[in-house]
Amino acid sequence: MKQLRLWVILGGGLLGLAGLLVLVDFVLRIQGALALISPLLAQGFLLLVMVGVIAAIGYSIYYGHLFLRPRRQRPTPTLPDEKVAVAQTALTALAQQVAQIQDQVAQAALREQSQQLATDLDLQDLRIVVFGVGSVGKTALVNQLLGDIVGTVAAPLGSTTVAATYPLRLPGLEQTLWLTDTPGLLEASAEGPEREAQVRHLAAEADLLLFVIDNDLRQSEYALACDLLKMGKRLVVVFNKVDLYPEADLAAVLAAVRSRFQHQIAPEDVVDVAAQPQAVQLPSGEWAQMDPDLWPLEARLTAVLREEGADLLAETILLRSQRLGSTARDLIDAQRGQQADRIIDRYQWINAGVVAASPLPGVDLLATAAINAQMVVELGKVYQWDLSLEEGKTLALSLARTLTGLGIVKGAMTLLAVGMQVTVATALASRAVQGASAAYLTRIAGKSFVAYFRQGQDWGDGGVSAVVEQQFQLNRREAFIQDFVKEAIAVLDQREAQG
Repeated sequence: MKQLRLWVILGGGLLGLAGLLVLVDFVLRIQGALALISPLLAQGFLLLVMVGVIAAIGYSIYYGHLFLRPRRQRPTPTLPDEKVAVAQTALTALAQQVAQIQDQVAQAALREQSQQLATDLDLQDLRIVVFGVGSVGKTALVNQLLGDIVGTVAAPLGSTTVAATYPLRLPGLEQTLWLTDTPGLLEASAEGPEREAQVRHLAAEADLLLFVIDNDLRQSEYALACDLLKMGKRLVVVFNKVDLYPEADLAAVLAAVRSRFQHQIAPEDVVDVAAQPQAVQLPSGEWAQMDPDLWPLEARLTAVLREEGADLLAETILLRSQRLGSTARDLIDAQRGQQADRIIDRYQWINAGVVAASPLPGVDLLATAAINAQMVVELGKVYQWDLSLEEGKTLALSLARTLTGLGIVKGAMTLLAVGMQVTVATALASRAVQGASAAYLTRIAGKSFVAYFRQGQDWGDGGVSAVVEQQFQLNRREAFIQDFVKEAIAVLDQREAQG
């Protein structure tokens, strides 16, 4: 390809040179003929030819450069934005979590919410929440943005009592914006805390927040804005009612607000508007109603959403999916806990029956018998850890030695002997006490293994001893021991009657 291009260039150069010689001869002939008529006319013609030659040389250099420069490779298709890709990955993981939930009602509710998140990500619609304390002009601002009266605008605090959402389109933006007007925050009324909780929830779900103020920031307002910023929310501060301020005072207040947020938001994210200007009296004595001025806000909104809209949506989807994922994990953990409890209950009474039928001569053997390797394997499966029976035996023996070494075997028999109102000496020879002790130690072991599997097959910083000791303390309450003893006696009596 390069050789062909060189031959083309060489051939073109030779043809160009031949053409140039012919052209020079032609020009000289014409110039000579014009000189016979008028020397001045001949000079003008020669000047015109020179200008044409210079233009032709420039034209040739420009297009020759375009021809000779290396060809640009076609740009490869751009990959999805990193934040969008992360949000999509989070939604996929959420769907997998939801599929593990056995409660059909809870699973259906979470699936619906996760599917809504996926739909929001596909549609690219953005949620904007307007919030602030009472009577700063939130509803008036929403009214003017929408171009229609959608809410009550009144002086008393709390004129907006229920959040309402409206579709909004801005010039230059393709996606639909959903604008939510909210009740005032920090109200000293019975409904105030409930409304504030509602607004905080809406703010957490929003892609962009418009924080409306009408004066320098109160400390409570600033603290609230900082809480939302810590959540990772995008914030635009809207200074409303600027028509009430002299120009010098307005500049000073705006500077103070921007200074408060100087390390958190950009200065251009503090905009000043007049959503519902007050009427002014003219020198003639007549009153004139000024037009609303929302241009600074509309311009900033358009710029922010055009440049950051996709990232803002992805961040919100990620936060919302993480919250749903946390809910799903709690449900799955509770579900697994119930399954584990059923396994532990089954094995504790199996061991109780075995030991009661064949009393053990020593407490060490009792500890070993109280822990069943098969129980360990089944508990592992509940928490999605596949163990062989040999691995289960190894873990069971390790825990048995810990139970004995910590003195929990003796402690368990003492607790149950007191619960059965017999002496420790009698307890050692009592099949019922030995059986109940086997059940109790199986429970301690099972609960310890649950903690181990929940932590990813890790005993934690304190090791197995700390976990076992914690479970022993959690299961030694007097009320629990009394109920456990009653259940143990009932189970053992039933097994004896059946056997």
